[in-house]
Amino acid sequence: MTSPDPLLEITGLRLEAGAADAPARLVDGVDLAVAPGEVVGLVGESGSGKSLTMRSVLGLLPSGVRASGGRVGWDGEDLLAASEPRLREVRGGEIGMVYQDPSQALDPLMRVGDHIVETLRLHDPRLSRRAARERAVEALAAVGVPDPARRSRQYPHEFSGGMKQRAMIAVALANRPRLVIADEPTTALDVTIQAQVLDLLRTARDELGTAVVLITHDLGLVAEIADRVAVMYAGSVVEVGPVGELFSDPQHPYTRGLLASRPHLAARGAALPAIAGQPPLPTGRPPGCAFHPRCPLAGDLCVTDAPLLELRGPDHRTACHVPAPEGALR
Repeated sequence: MTSPDPLLEITGLRLEAGAADAPARLVDGVDLAVAPGEVVGLVGESGSGKSLTMRSVLGLLPSGVRASGGRVGWDGEDLLAASEPRLREVRGGEIGMVYQDPSQALDPLMRVGDHIVETLRLHDPRLSRRAARERAVEALAAVGVPDPARRSRQYPHEFSGGMKQRAMIAVALANRPRLVIADEPTTALDVTIQAQVLDLLRTARDELGTAVVLITHDLGLVAEIADRVAVMYAGSVVEVGPVGELFSDPQHPYTRGLLASRPHLAARGAALPAIAGQPPLPTGRPPGCAFHPRCPLAGDLCVTDAPLLELRGPDHRTACHVPAPEGALR
């Protein structure tokens, strides 16, 4: 269950692009809270707004995308109203970011250790370069990079994909942030390296008390590490709840569709179930519930009225007009 005083509390977030008189609504009224030391999985199909939502926390929205409403509360402060100097303090100092592709996030002209040295000295100018280098080696050792002193002097192209991701995590954790945002951190990694990356995030939570937001389309990863799950569809959160409860008794038809679409070894060779249709474009979002054109249970109310994210059980909220299936939340 979330803390009464969340570390991060996003309320009513709206992100838009395009002309002001006819904007494309990319994120539409997102509410999301993260407690200290909590791991929250943020899941949904590509284009649902997961990454944009979390990039807004750090003021790292793509060119042309703007916040048109809402609040990003960080320990009581609204980061949407923060100055650029203040955001630079937050980035890497209070909130770390692990990107999907470390090859793009790491500067190919900088040694791996210098990436860590740079972020350490940016947030603590009094730290000498020698001391920062020593801490960089320690940071690489902490994430399991072998021979860290030597590897710290190498360039990113000399690292494998898994080692680059370890280095990226070392950069993100260098200043012991209170929150780490991990955006698809295991994409394109084999299952062994995926497990190691998850172990690193668990260690950060258990030993440093770091909260984690894990952005992913992989429900299996979420089941392994998350305390709570938030499901996004067409720019909105449609369901959020404790991981065990949400997986065993999903309330929203979209969540049930996602869970049913997971591959199962027992069904080897059988056709994989899939949610019919496609998510709407930001400029073509239907009235009412955005999921209703794909929902087998949609009724008249779903077509005309957008549902609110309402409490359906202790710390379990769903935005859906369709009654929960029998046995839900037992």
